[in-house]
Amino acid sequence: MGELQKLGLATGSALHLDEDDLSALLAGRRTDMLRLENLDRDGLHIPALDAKLSLRRKDDGALELLAHPIYKQPLAPSFLTDTEAEQLAKGEAVNVLKTIPDGEGDKRDVLVEFDKDTNEFIVVNTDQVTVPEEINGKPLTAEQKERYRKGKEVTTDDGTTIQYSAKDKQAIRSDRLALIASILTDGGVSYVLFKGLNAMFNRPQKEPGNNFHQTLASLPAEQAKAFIKKIEPDNDADEEYTETLSR
Repeated sequence: MGELQKLGLATGSALHLDEDDLSALLAGRRTDMLRLENLDRDGLHIPALDAKLSLRRKDDGALELLAHPIYKQPLAPSFLTDTEAEQLAKGEAVNVLKTIPDGEGDKRDVLVEFDKDTNEFIVVNTDQVTVPEEINGKPLTAEQKERYRKGKEVTTDDGTTIQYSAKDKQAIRSDRLALIASILTDGGVSYVLFKGLNAMFNRPQKEPGNNFHQTLASLPAEQAKAFIKKIEPDNDADEEYTETLSR
């Protein structure tokens, strides 16, 4: 909280972050680009800085707030080939999966993406990727979970395609405008609504679909009501669609 206060994103215990950015932070993901103003660090005054934020747990268990500013020049990880780095930077590849030494004599799989907003390569350990148990009520197989963890496209029985993305605030892309995922947590299974998702690479997006509506209808009344409120349109042009969701 102290770090957020220094960045002008908190006053006392009140946070000045929208719900989506706060959810991204608490889930270990990155926020959208934020404008940070009047920063004083190490005797240096910075009038304004655009950056994304994330949280990282240190070895002692304490949380650390990280800022991801816009870099002048991207610095590619040493384990990427020049071709791989160029394809990522140009948007010709969505991600690159690499197996690298873990520093303790073993190897680990990492997923590398390029964030054009910050001009930065993002490296994620695949073991740390949160994999949904279900998408719109459709369970993912062990093979599908492994594909998702490694950044590959996964298509469920109802034709919904998803893909993990470390650079996206919601950490997931889809060819659907919205979807409901069940996530395994310490407290059991939680249902999460994803809306306003970024599209898959070179693929148009579709309406949520019947399985989305069926899953929405099967949720506890209060949770379903909260989800409907989040996806209601702001104008009258989509009243028919809103009514369908309400059913």
